[in-house]
Amino acid sequence: MAVIEATREAIEAAGRALREGALVAFPTETVYGLGADATNGRAVAGIFAAKGRPRFNPLIVHVPDTESAARLGRLTAAGRRLAAAFWPGPLTLVLAKQPDCPVADLATAGLDTVAVRVPAHPVAQALLSAAERPIVAPSANRSGHVSPTTAAHVEADLGASVAIILDGGPAPIGIESTVVDATGEAPVMLRSGGVPREDIARVLGQRVGVSEGEPGKPASPGMLARHYAPAARLRLDARDVRPGETLLAFGSRVPEHSGPMLNLSPSGDLVEAAANLFAALRALDQSGATAVAVMPIPREGLGEAINDRLRRAAKPA
Repeated sequence: MAVIEATREAIEAAGRALREGALVAFPTETVYGLGADATNGRAVAGIFAAKGRPRFNPLIVHVPDTESAARLGRLTAAGRRLAAAFWPGPLTLVLAKQPDCPVADLATAGLDTVAVRVPAHPVAQALLSAAERPIVAPSANRSGHVSPTTAAHVEADLGASVAIILDGGPAPIGIESTVVDATGEAPVMLRSGGVPREDIARVLGQRVGVSEGEPGKPASPGMLARHYAPAARLRLDARDVRPGETLLAFGSRVPEHSGPMLNLSPSGDLVEAAANLFAALRALDQSGATAVAVMPIPREGLGEAINDRLRRAAKPA
């Protein structure tokens, strides 16, 4: 495993490694992804082995543009509107598979749908070009652990399991993509993320429902009850700090306390908080914190995704 700066030469080498069946970690605008050739079942199996990921949890396939996505899954009229509005960007669409979809069955968890995204990050786009094939890429961390927003996070979690880790700096959004089931005429949000639900509803001109999914058989990544979890126990919507707790704060009005604190955004900016969330959870682990009081975070806009991640991280093991 090597962490290397994402130069043009490094990206070309990473593309070759993907074609040969190896795993490559790379930055996207959301978090770092653990990539494999989506058409190579053996390579996809390597992702599950590296992450310790449940086999029933489907993966997201990354492609360079909308028409590449349409070759894998059927884009409905609503799906095309969403693609036009948010691609490239932090939106994943779950589509009905095309009859000749080349994506390995393991990547789709045996479902008749495929989850597809067009990433906006220049390194991700360059890697897709170099690999000359779709890349399946869940977050580059051990399954259930905190998602990685830097190359160092990937190295700490996956170590020698990855052939190349492309270092493109911190992920700018810092929270995973929004996942929308676009198989029907009334799209449904499966996972909140980098595109707020309000923006999706505005583009569609209709209310967007939210699915909790089928227990034990998620239709989208990130739908397991416990996910994104640090070692510390989280107490959500905390308005005070109890003895022995570290404070995970938001905004300028912080409860009185004498212990350690991390603030996701002192100015109360949800975009900044989303970008800092996973790095903060990892920092809490590194500090040895065992109990964390998490201040309330507004639920509008990106706050919906932040609260979703915190809720899943707080679930008992």
